[in-house]
Parts: sequence; structure tokens; C-alpha cells
Amino acid sequence: MMRKEVPAESPEAYIKALSDWRFDIVEALRAATRAAGDPEARIKWGHIVCFSNGPVLLIRAEEARVLFGFWRGKRLRGIEPRLKAGGKYELATMEYREGDTVDAALAEKLVREAVRLNAEVGDPTKSS
Repeated sequence: MMRKEVPAESPEAYIKALSDWRFDIVEALRAATRAAGDPEARIKWGHIVCFSNGPVLLIRAEEARVLFGFWRGKRLRGIEPRLKAGGKYELATMEYREGDTVDAALAEKLVREAVRLNAEVGDPTKSS
């Protein structure tokens, strides 16, 4: 049986609730997101989702991995080929596992481009 967890009240509370290597990864991804223009972060679907003209990215800590995903991620694969497509829209995610480190410059570049795409193309959840 899956345990239902109460979602954090804020992105800051989400990060503070983490321990071990996941705290470091999520904190580094949030710092990169803030440095790249700070799209509005909130808790949605139980994890951190950042919005700028619709959802831009997600940061989700799981037991064995941290996901860093982009709603227009399929278009970002030229910047980061580790992004794996999946799910609705143009969603693509990359995963971090214990022992991995975040390349802050790369993460910032991905966030900036994802925000730019939403500004140019529109909300990825609205049909074109």
C-alpha cells in the first residue's frame, strides 16, 4: 500500500523536509532556477512546479532519484540530450541519483530557454 504524504506548504518547506543527497540536488536546482529569472515556484501535484506563461519545469524528489523536468523539454534536448521524453505535452525529464552533482550553468541555461519558449510559443498545456 502506498503511503499518502501531505504536500509541503511551499517550495522552501519542500526542500527543508528533504534529507541526505536529495536535499543538495533539489537545493542546487532551485538556486539555478532562481538565478535564471526565478519563474514563480509553488507546490503542485505534490512537488515543486515553476510557472511562467504556464508550467515551465518541475523538481520532484523521489526515494531513489530527483527529477528535473520541463514541459517543453523535447525542444531542449539539443542543450541536454539526457532529457528523456515522456508524458503529455512536450514533457522531458532528466534524473539525478545519489552521487550526482548539478551543473548550475547547464541548469540555468535550460531554465532560461524553457521560460523563453513559453513566452514565445505560449502555455504548453493549452492547445495551439
